[in-house]
Amino acid sequence: MKKFLILILLPNLLFAELLLEITKGSENPYRVAIIPFQGTNSSVNIIVEVLKSDLIRSGEFFILDEEMLLSIPSNIEEIKPSEWKLLNIDFIVLGNVIDEEPFSVVSPYQIYDVNKKNKIRSSTVFGIPGKLRQLSHYISDGIYETVTGIKGVSATKILYVNEIINSTDSDYILYVADADGANEQVLLKSSEPIISPAWSPDSKKIAYVSFETGMAKVFIQDIGTGERELVLLNDNQISSPAWSPDGKLLSLTLYQDGNAEIYILNLLNKNLTRLTKHYSIDTESSWSPNGTKILFTSGRSGAPQLYEIDLTKLNTKPSRLTFEGNYNAKGSYLPNNEGIVFPSISNCFEVL
Repeated sequence: MKKFLILILLPNLLFAELLLEITKGSENPYRVAIIPFQGTNSSVNIIVEVLKSDLIRSGEFFILDEEMLLSIPSNIEEIKPSEWKLLNIDFIVLGNVIDEEPFSVVSPYQIYDVNKKNKIRSSTVFGIPGKLRQLSHYISDGIYETVTGIKGVSATKILYVNEIINSTDSDYILYVADADGANEQVLLKSSEPIISPAWSPDSKKIAYVSFETGMAKVFIQDIGTGERELVLLNDNQISSPAWSPDGKLLSLTLYQDGNAEIYILNLLNKNLTRLTKHYSIDTESSWSPNGTKILFTSGRSGAPQLYEIDLTKLNTKPSRLTFEGNYNAKGSYLPNNEGIVFPSISNCFEVL
């Protein structure tokens, strides 16, 4: 059965808070009962609420309301599968929160498969009192991976730009935040647009495009220290940065000869290598997981389509990958070479 997740990002024009709204999820979600976690303080409520929100936000889980629980087992041995099948429940989560303030919070949890009638996960997550949301994200990712077989993303971070509209002008603010939009941190504020933020492979740095110099330029910024640098000093527009898997290279779009072409920049010695040469626009490059290929958008066929360059071959010509539809752009490789994902005019997303 096909599963769809539609995510709308709603930047608030008056405040910086990022609102994430799920408008549609799976047509056949996993049905989960989360037994009230055992604990004696407010940590329990925070952890469980964030945990539930994470799973619901994924679009693939239905969480049974607490008032619908027929019983509240305190351990796996007390679970009666027939009772939960009446509620059409697939999985049961039991947990405990041990608050050892001011030093740590420990949360052991278990997952029970109602259909298989056995425990399928037993884990313990460690956190600190001031970081309960992060602890909750790790629990939800453990549940997500156990049930779906796919790693969860709740404990990851996101980058985004918010435009704050003032009475006479606008401010552009680059943020880093938790995957659910909480714990925002301002990385850069500018009166000029900021676009195309991209994580380095080690997640310690980001590359982005800023127009603060009067034209599009690519900067690299250290997340921890805030230090930033212009990646290339010249008089040309530079955009669409993408990190190589080893973090030593950036693929970029340069307008060096008046036309948008794909280049590779060596971050150590600042050497540029040109990859494309065509009168049409070539842009929006991305690297394959092993760094041997580059995917990019080009208008050389008359409309935006995806092309690929094999970096292991000398003087190789780009190969066209998409043929159906009038607009296929901004492609990204899936991990482990499963295919590519990209926006299309005919579908929300397609996978080759």
